[in-house]
Amino acid sequence: MSVLSILRLFMSSEDAMLSLGFILHSDFSPMGLAALTAFELANAQSEEKLYDVSILSANGGPVKGSIGFSIDTESVSDRYFDLLIVSGSMQPPGTEVVDFLKTAPRFSRRIASICTGAFVLAAAGLLDGRRATTHWAYAQQMKENYPKIKVEEDLIFIKDGPIWTSAGMTAGIDLALALIEEDFGADLARLIAKKLVIYHRRAGGQTQHSTLLELEPKSDRIQKVLTYARRNLESRLDVEELAGVANLSPRQFSRAFRTETGQSPAKAIENLRLEVARSLMEDTNHSIDEVARQTGFSDRDRMRRAFLRAFGQPPQTIRRATRTAAGI
Repeated sequence: MSVLSILRLFMSSEDAMLSLGFILHSDFSPMGLAALTAFELANAQSEEKLYDVSILSANGGPVKGSIGFSIDTESVSDRYFDLLIVSGSMQPPGTEVVDFLKTAPRFSRRIASICTGAFVLAAAGLLDGRRATTHWAYAQQMKENYPKIKVEEDLIFIKDGPIWTSAGMTAGIDLALALIEEDFGADLARLIAKKLVIYHRRAGGQTQHSTLLELEPKSDRIQKVLTYARRNLESRLDVEELAGVANLSPRQFSRAFRTETGQSPAKAIENLRLEVARSLMEDTNHSIDEVARQTGFSDRDRMRRAFLRAFGQPPQTIRRATRTAAGI
């Protein structure tokens, strides 16, 4: 019998849904609300309402966000919630919310945070001795302020028992999809991701960093090359091919590429291959040979050596670690 079925044995027919409490703080970011859209779509795609969502705050009433608009909320209380999600905010949490969360495990099956909301869980002691993540820019601060937490700053989200934490605001959507998958299966989660026009639904163990963002080319010409390379990783992608995309000679292209990105074309292409290969290892069941083929590594041994240089671990180890991080 599923967890949902067990829960419904204790619910009346009109309340046969999962209760979700979403805790807001003053100066919340509108992006943090994006995770709620996943639960909204879960309700819309089902014949019955799956999630009963309540927006909560320390004292109830209107809560003003960072952009100026306010949202009406209910006061936090000790009523049962199947799932509590704490939004992120740069404002310190009120003592009411922290005190509420200290007792929340007694009446909530799962507790989660989005972005810096992890600091609220930490203040309540809910992350002590657990693995957790937060936005990469604040991970070091969390390590210093809360040494009992096993902070893993390079992951999209982490499930440690009944406690879930996620990275930046957009990672809250990945977290929501993972929670929906746990509750109602992968098919519904995939359908919601499609409705949200999410190109790639990220697993919990995936890195927070993006090679394309880190390269930050200054011109459209070099950006065009990187976009071409990302879409054609199975190709050789040597300097001559890339220079042709940029309409430059190989020598001009190499010089312009290094000036704009700080990397040689060969190094940047290897990083792109590694990023996609790692994603495939984390999110699919493709064999190592198939991953190597799709990402342009000549063979599995070459890909393994590249993984060891970049990550200090072979592909198989990263796949196992990802599944462990996601609670699979």
